[in-house]
Amino acid sequence: MKLINLFALVCILSITSCKQEQNRIPSEEKITSTYYFIRHAEKDRSDSLNNDPHLTEKGLERAKKWSEVLKNVSFDAVYSTDYNRTRETALPTATNNNLDLILYNPRTIEIDSFINTTKGKNVLVVGHSNTTPGFVNTILKTNTYEDIDDANNANLYIVTIINNQITSSLLFID
Repeated sequence: MKLINLFALVCILSITSCKQEQNRIPSEEKITSTYYFIRHAEKDRSDSLNNDPHLTEKGLERAKKWSEVLKNVSFDAVYSTDYNRTRETALPTATNNNLDLILYNPRTIEIDSFINTTKGKNVLVVGHSNTTPGFVNTILKTNTYEDIDDANNANLYIVTIINNQITSSLLFID
C-alpha cells in the first residue's frame, strides 16, 4: 500500500512539474509598431513662387499643439520631409522626445526598409497633403485614404502593426 501511495505521489509531482515547465515556456512575443502621420501645419502662402515656405504664426501654434496632443506618446523617431514647413511642424515633438529629425523623401522611401527599421517603435511622420495618405496606404497595402484637402491641417492617421496585423484610424484634431 505504501508503494502505491508513493507511486501516486511521484505521478502527481511529475504532472505538476510538467505543468509548471509548460507555463515557463514564453509565448510568442508581440511586437507593436505604431506610426502617427500628420500633414505639416499652415504654411505661409504670401509668395506663390516660394516652393519652401515657413509656417505662419497659426502654423507654429498648430505645431506646438501637435506636440501637446502627442505628449503622452514616447516617440523613438520623428521623420520629416526636407521642407521648412514639415521640419517646423515636426520639431516641437522631436524636441519633447530629445530626438533629431530624420529626413525622408516620400517618393523614394523604401517602405519595407522603413518598416523593418522602425519595427517595435513609436514613430511620427510629417508629410504633405498629397504624400501622407499615400504613405499610409502603402503601409496598409490598400487605398483607404485620399489626398488631404489643401485647407486641412488637422488629420492624424494612426497605423499600428502587431505581428504583421495592420490596423489604422483617422482622427481630425483641429
